Amino acid sequence: MVVKCNSFGLFGIDSYPVEVEVSLSRGIAAFDMVGLPDTAVKESRDRVRDAFKNCGFEFPVSRITVNLAPADTKKEGPIYDLPIFVAFLIATGNLSADISDCAFLGELSLSGELRGVNGVLPMTIKAKECGIKRLYVPAANACEGAVVKGIEVYPVKSVYQLFLHLKGIEQIYPAEPLPDNPVALQEIPDFAQVKGQYEVKRALEIAAAGGHNVLLIGPPGSGKSMLAKRMPAILPDMTFDETIETTKVHSIAGSLPEGVSLIRTRPFRAPHHTVSPVALSGGGATVKPGEISLANNGILFLDELPEFGRKTMEVLRQPLEDGTVTVSRASGKYTYPCNIMLIAAMNPCPCGYFNHPTRDCTCSDTKIHRYLDRVSGPLLDRFDIHIEVPPVEYRDLSAKNSEESSEDIKKRVDKARAVQTERFKDSNTTCNARLTDSEFEQYCTVSEEGAKLLEGVFESMGLSARAYNRILKVARTIADLDGSETIETTHLAEAVQYRSLDRRYWNK
Repeated sequence: MVVKCNSFGLFGIDSYPVEVEVSLSRGIAAFDMVGLPDTAVKESRDRVRDAFKNCGFEFPVSRITVNLAPADTKKEGPIYDLPIFVAFLIATGNLSADISDCAFLGELSLSGELRGVNGVLPMTIKAKECGIKRLYVPAANACEGAVVKGIEVYPVKSVYQLFLHLKGIEQIYPAEPLPDNPVALQEIPDFAQVKGQYEVKRALEIAAAGGHNVLLIGPPGSGKSMLAKRMPAILPDMTFDETIETTKVHSIAGSLPEGVSLIRTRPFRAPHHTVSPVALSGGGATVKPGEISLANNGILFLDELPEFGRKTMEVLRQPLEDGTVTVSRASGKYTYPCNIMLIAAMNPCPCGYFNHPTRDCTCSDTKIHRYLDRVSGPLLDRFDIHIEVPPVEYRDLSAKNSEESSEDIKKRVDKARAVQTERFKDSNTTCNARLTDSEFEQYCTVSEEGAKLLEGVFESMGLSARAYNRILKVARTIADLDGSETIETTHLAEAVQYRSLDRRYWNK
């Protein structure tokens, strides 16, 4: 007798259908599992066997074959425990139920309890696309899958509870998505707490309005990290598509916060400088998204940039351009989204006081150059805005006047983003930093006077073509904040000043 049960697997950020087939036949007692299962999947034999016995069912003494189709795709993780168990119930005659429009996901404990698994949201989306009407998942993951409309997601605490439900004895009711948690927004610090640093706040407002990458350079204690940590408070609200995409990545990585159905606040990831290239880009023995993908639609903050390994920093170059990162392994290519704002902070030298107005630098020229050269020119070129963060003066720190709040800054950012949303409504572009080549030619035109200014800047500063494009994209954002349809000379002049620090410190 062969029993078929629907389930799903993960490949990158996407899911694919898996058909679990269980066959019981005469012969020497054995339990074989085929279909390219990994070690975790193979161990399902022991979990299913013991759970079957501990729930009061008699485990069959026969030749058992479990096939996971498609057989040419590697299956990973313990998510197939539940569908195998359900197929066993039907194959042994303990259960008679039509499960053709159902699918099952979940890891079993030896006592039959269900443990949470990763990737329920993308698998729920795929289940709906495949015409599945009912999806049975661990209770810990049910609210995550319940955000998908058009499919019923049932929270299962134990296999015996599921057995009673399928027999019609004890009903399990579909899960509902959890309400939004406003606490997450309240935890983001406010720009009103930052004294002074008006030029830096202006640069960060421009960055938030256009989705631009920012490099902050300044001495210790000037507030670089403090300013960066307040950026999520002024970023535009996430769209529903961004929310789903971001939640999918965190679901696959197993980092979805407890009690959260959807991630509605933009991620802020700040890995330590000892992070490895694999942890940043993704991969590992069991391929998972890295920090750059976990920051998707949000901010990746790299504090003390020169302290990161050279290979780690260079990993960022291609993903910053493409908005995706591809991890190639023998089992296949895994592509994860990484549409991020990169914010990096660094000292100007090892001691931190090079070019400080009041303190002397103790570093030799050789040490300074060696320190700065840890950041390559190509990576520097990918920062749209370079801004110096000077030490805060006493009069600013002691001033009693109130500073502008994040809420007020966000209103201007939202207004500029609304202009961009209308501008790019017929394309996949979301902000000025993501302008395509054709859109760049259409929306970043300058006047004759502005062209002369850019020509002089290009020749005197020795800019690359990428730097030229980024100056114009920043100028486009400044014009949007100013409510101007055209890029004026003043917008260009402000954008140019945000590209001067690499010439001052690196002479590049």
